[in-house]
Amino acid sequence: MATADLCTEEEVTRLVHGFYAKVRQDDLLGPIFNRHVADWDQHLAKLVDFWSAILRGTMRFSGAPMPAHIALPGLNAGLFQRWLALFHDTTQALGNEAMRERADAMARRIAQSFWYGYQLSRDPERIPGPLAAS
Repeated sequence: MATADLCTEEEVTRLVHGFYAKVRQDDLLGPIFNRHVADWDQHLAKLVDFWSAILRGTMRFSGAPMPAHIALPGLNAGLFQRWLALFHDTTQALGNEAMRERADAMARRIAQSFWYGYQLSRDPERIPGPLAAS
């Protein structure tokens, strides 16, 4: 359950900024994100709000991220798995174990949900496949 006691805003900001610094430099994910994110400062602020809502229950995030992700061409399960691996690498450096566990669990759910949605948007008649366990 999201709760303000789980972590601080500073911890959320460190998680988001640290993770997306890795994403932007990643050989697989960097070109995709850098091609589609026009204003990184604005995007990071929105992502901090997103993760603050998930981890701290702040309810600051508003938006619908699924349509923007579904619109991206050429995604595959390997890219979602890479996103998860980088996220997990980032959370491993967190000193807050409860935050790490919650963030990792939510990241897995988000990646799976986006991957299902992506597959359904491309082939609505086919049953979407899961991401392989990482």
